[in-house]
Amino acid sequence: MKVCTDSCLFGAWVPVEQAQTILDVGTGTGLLALMAAQRSSAHIQAVEIDIIAAEQAHHNFTQSPWADRLALFSNSLQAFEQVNTVTFDIIISNPPFYQASQKSPDQARNRAMHTMDLPFPDLLHFCQKFLNPSGSLYLLLPPHEAQVVTALAASYQLFLIQELPVYTQEGGKLFRRILRFGFHEQLPEYLSPIYIRTPENNYTQAFEQILQPYYLNF
Repeated sequence: MKVCTDSCLFGAWVPVEQAQTILDVGTGTGLLALMAAQRSSAHIQAVEIDIIAAEQAHHNFTQSPWADRLALFSNSLQAFEQVNTVTFDIIISNPPFYQASQKSPDQARNRAMHTMDLPFPDLLHFCQKFLNPSGSLYLLLPPHEAQVVTALAASYQLFLIQELPVYTQEGGKLFRRILRFGFHEQLPEYLSPIYIRTPENNYTQAFEQILQPYYLNF
């Protein structure tokens, strides 16, 4: 689960430029943390429970130009909660989201895709404790799970501020929702959709514009 298009879009879209502290929950091989480091001067913590993925993230961090601002915690978010003393301007996560679907024989894939190690209430509880009062939580989720988390978040005093629908292509299906939560209840802003590809299977101009700082072929 190294790099996928929706995660790249997510990492490029989240406005990290003014943040001083950022947390990437479930960093995998470090993609979102590295993208945030490229566009900010923030100190970035990353949490990853899978040992092999964490080893790759550590390698990627140490080989990057931003190694002095990147720190990796190789364990669960629940374990990180017990030792963390920092509050965060931005918490970003593309969390495991399948709750009751059939699992794969591949345990690492299960951890990346299923909520068995990171239930939504545990993630929201952590954010309630460690997100700065004016900070934002950004999540990337499929449509159904986005609805589940949005309803659940209010129990943790986290309210939907923005929602960005992501479609596979123009005229295609709703694929993901990017959600922004904060502590101040307000009417959510529903942004115009982003389409990844045209009907001719080329990247859309909007997608290319957002990803231009990261994709060498744009």
